[in-house]
Amino acid sequence: MVVQMLHERHSHREKGRMARLNYEFTSESVSEGHPDKVCDRISDEIVDLFFGEGTQQDIDPYGIRVACETLATTNRVIVAGEVRGPKLSLDQIESAVRGAIRDIGYEQEGFHWRNASVEVLLHEQSADIAQGVDALGNKDEGAGDQGIMFGYACRETPELMPAPLYYSHKILREISRARHSGAEKTLGPDAKSQVTVRYQNGKPVEATQIVVSHQHLDESLTSDDVAALVRPYVKAALPPSWITANTAWHINPTGKFFIGGPDGDCGLTGRKIIVDTYGGAAPHGGGAFSGKDPTKVDRSAAYAARYLAKNVVAAHLADRCTIQLSYAIGVARPLSIYADLHGTGQIDEGKLEAALMEIMNLSPRGIREHLKLNRPIFARTSAYGHFGREPEADGGFSWEKTDLADTLRRLA
Repeated sequence: MVVQMLHERHSHREKGRMARLNYEFTSESVSEGHPDKVCDRISDEIVDLFFGEGTQQDIDPYGIRVACETLATTNRVIVAGEVRGPKLSLDQIESAVRGAIRDIGYEQEGFHWRNASVEVLLHEQSADIAQGVDALGNKDEGAGDQGIMFGYACRETPELMPAPLYYSHKILREISRARHSGAEKTLGPDAKSQVTVRYQNGKPVEATQIVVSHQHLDESLTSDDVAALVRPYVKAALPPSWITANTAWHINPTGKFFIGGPDGDCGLTGRKIIVDTYGGAAPHGGGAFSGKDPTKVDRSAAYAARYLAKNVVAAHLADRCTIQLSYAIGVARPLSIYADLHGTGQIDEGKLEAALMEIMNLSPRGIREHLKLNRPIFARTSAYGHFGREPEADGGFSWEKTDLADTLRRLA
C-alpha cells in the first residue's frame, strides 16, 4: 500500500512537471576559443585529417578509426588516442593542430599557434576493440562501444531547437563573425554566454537574464567598456521583443577578462557535452562527440537520433520529440529504441518506434551510409552546437535534413 501511494505521488509530480507551462529555463554556450572547445576543434581536425588523407591514399573509409583526445594549457598541446587508416607524419598532425589554433585566433603570449609545444601520442587502435567493430564477411559492422544516445527536437525555433541554447549559441556566433571579419578587433577568442528564457503557456516569450563573459585584448577595458561592445551583438541575435526593461544583463561580471583560452584554464576534449547538444532541455547519454570517427555510436547514433526526432517534429507528428537509442559493443543493431512525444503526439509512440526502425538502418554502418558520415566534415561541428545548423552542400550537418518527414506522415 505504501509503495503504491509513493508511486502515485511520483506519477502526479511527473504529470505536473510535464504539464507545466509557465517557467524560466537557462542554457549556456561557449565560443570556439574556450579552452575545452579549442581541444574539441583540434580533436575533430584530426578526424577530418584521417578521412581527407584516406581519400588521397585510396583507403576504404569504412576502415578508418579515430579516437583522439586533446589537452591544452599554457603554450602546450598534447594529442593522444587510438587511430587506424592512412599513414600520417607527425608534421602533418602538428600542422593540423597549429592551423586550428591559428584559425580560432590565438596569437597571445601564453597561447600562440606558432610557439605552442605540440606533443602527438597517437597509436594503433586496440585489436580487441577492432575485432568487435569491423565488418567481416556477411557480418555487419558492430558498434564501437556500448551506450545510450538521445535525440531531441521541438517547435521553439525554426531550426526545431530549444530556444535558450539556440540563442546562447547565436550571440557568440554573431560576435565571432565580427571578430573573424576584422570588424571587431578588441574582443578575443574566449567567451561564454548564457540566456534565461521565460516561457508563457509553453512558449518562449522573453529573455529575463543575459550573461556574456568575453575575453578582451585591451587590458585597460572595464566591464562597462566590454558591455558597450557586446550589447549590439546580443540585440542582433535575439528576437526584438525578447529584451525588455525587466531583462537583467551580466557582462563580464567578475571584471577584467584579459587572460583567456588555455593560458587561463586547461582545456580537454569532451567537457562541453550539454553545450554540444540541447542545453539541458533533453537527456544526454553521457558520451562526447568530438575526436571520434562515426563507428563510435556516441557520435553517429546521437546524430541519427537527432535526425529522427527532427523529422518527427517536421512531419507535424508532435511538437516535441525525444528519441533514445541503445547499443552494445560489437553488436550492429540497436538494442532498443524509445520515443517520447511529451503528450504532444499525433501518433502512438509504439507505432512510431516501429516506423523509425523501418525507415532507417540504425546500425553504425547504416547510419554512416544514410547520413554520409565518411567525410572530413567534423571540425565545423566543434563549436556552437552539433544540432540546429544548416545542412551543407558537401554533406556537413546532414543529420539536420528533414527528408524523412513525408515518409513519416504517410506512416502515421
